[in-house]
Amino acid sequence: MPKNRYQFKISVVGDGAVGKSSLINQFTKSSFREDYIKTIGAQFSVYDKIIDGDSINLIFWDIAGQDLLNFLRPSFFNNSKAAIIVFSLEENELGKASFEHVLNWHEDVKMYCGDIPIILFANKVDLIDEIKIKRNQIKNLVEEHQFLNYCITSAKTGEGVIEAFNEIIEKLYYKALVTTQ
Repeated sequence: MPKNRYQFKISVVGDGAVGKSSLINQFTKSSFREDYIKTIGAQFSVYDKIIDGDSINLIFWDIAGQDLLNFLRPSFFNNSKAAIIVFSLEENELGKASFEHVLNWHEDVKMYCGDIPIILFANKVDLIDEIKIKRNQIKNLVEEHQFLNYCITSAKTGEGVIEAFNEIIEKLYYKALVTTQ
């Protein structure tokens, strides 16, 4: 039997087609779909984890990146304990625009959720030469806007995915431990 039980809602946001749903599926089910299926509104995934004998119930809210559904965002963000902002590392218009929009997503999270931990996922590393990653630019953004951290990920290959999700989950867990003691 677990010593304690915790439940955390984590909102996963970013522009459309950056890989939010794929990252969640890779983490929760160790699976990846080649075909792109647009998220309409939001979808959620549940995942259970044990840390130090405690039961952690995670609810990942995958919030659609299309502007058409902006009016629904306040209700989707409700009760989030953390957020993951995802952008694409691709060297194309999607990659450029999704990085430029990180701060818009950051503002949304802050407006609807307050001061919660936010981590940045730089996704689709499998589609580029890692030498071309502008790590200093990402690091400066993270430091300037007080993100928890950033992680380089690939939903397709699984690179960095488990470590990235675990970083935010452990942050929530240890924060909860401190507040309950």
